[in-house]
Amino acid sequence: MRLYLTALNPTDAVLDGFLPAAASLGLSATVLTDRPAEWPAGVRVARCAVRDPAAVVAAAAPTRAVALLSNSDHLQEATAIAARKLGLPGKDPDAARLCKDKAAARRAIAAAGLDLVRTVTVDPGATPDVPTGMFPAVVKPREGVASEDAYLVADHAELLARVAEIRGRRPDVALVVEEYLAGELRTFETLGDGTELASLGGWHTGLGPPPTFTEESLAWSPPAEQARAQLRARLDALGVGFGACHTEYVVSDGRVRLIEVNYRLIGDRMDLILAELLGVPLFEYVIRLHLGEPLTALALPDTVDRYARVEYVCADRSGRLVAAPGPLDTVHGDVRLGCRPLREVGRAAERTGTNRDYLAVLHGIGPDETTVRQSLAALRSDLQWTIAE
Repeated sequence: MRLYLTALNPTDAVLDGFLPAAASLGLSATVLTDRPAEWPAGVRVARCAVRDPAAVVAAAAPTRAVALLSNSDHLQEATAIAARKLGLPGKDPDAARLCKDKAAARRAIAAAGLDLVRTVTVDPGATPDVPTGMFPAVVKPREGVASEDAYLVADHAELLARVAEIRGRRPDVALVVEEYLAGELRTFETLGDGTELASLGGWHTGLGPPPTFTEESLAWSPPAEQARAQLRARLDALGVGFGACHTEYVVSDGRVRLIEVNYRLIGDRMDLILAELLGVPLFEYVIRLHLGEPLTALALPDTVDRYARVEYVCADRSGRLVAAPGPLDTVHGDVRLGCRPLREVGRAAERTGTNRDYLAVLHGIGPDETTVRQSLAALRSDLQWTIAE
């Protein structure tokens, strides 16, 4: 029985999550990718124009695939269309499209009477026409990911400067300008089988200083019941309900306001940390849903009696990483600690003010917040990263 995964670059979610999970389920896994040379030896890959649903169908059909899925933001719609054509369980293609298109998602939420976020779309080459009353605002790619090219702007002059800056790197990208939604950034993690939706919990995200939106830390903080109900109503309006989904939001005066919906597992190794915290084979569960199993067949915990915190080590300047710790797993009292490199030693990179600046991710899982914070601080004090300009 063959499982197909559509992907672009190699990611920890695929290499350390989905491929071992497929093997545990007795499935042969093939990665469909348009960048086969970038994947490590030992991974079965097949060249495929993965943004084209017809190409994905052609690659998977001859072997009678039993499941087809993707964990890439860029490939959800194409993969969903291909799965439907192959008669396999999968996401609603319209929902996948809505989640990727930030302007369309805003319109769908507003049409459902749930929330109105003032939003202006800026086509490539067009001059932003934004009312003065919308500022402060956020400008970002309409189909962007990882906080890349997302900026807080105070007025029209700053907006024009940021648009020009973004277009200098990506001249053909469509942008959106949205009113800034104040509040503490939080996440909502879910699994669904197309009929039922289960909450896995959520995180409280610590951001770096504006005008960028770099996620520097995440602390376990499942949403309260009232917030969960509002979040589910918004996901229903987008048609989200199958497989994994990662939703970012703030709460303002008791009202949930969505930042964005990523129709996949939470990223940057948070998916692997979430699996460890929950104590479940999360990647196997996602695959089993794509095999057509119901949500009730998955042994999800009702509550989590542990606390987790994640901290990202971010580059503070452009340059070459010349020294860094390797992978580490250790125990400090009652806390399990881990460190995973996210940039290899020797690589030079520009500082971007986004998640692309991550050098490593540290995490701790233990009985309570104070104990975990203290253990993480002790771990971090013993580690060092050096960048040569």
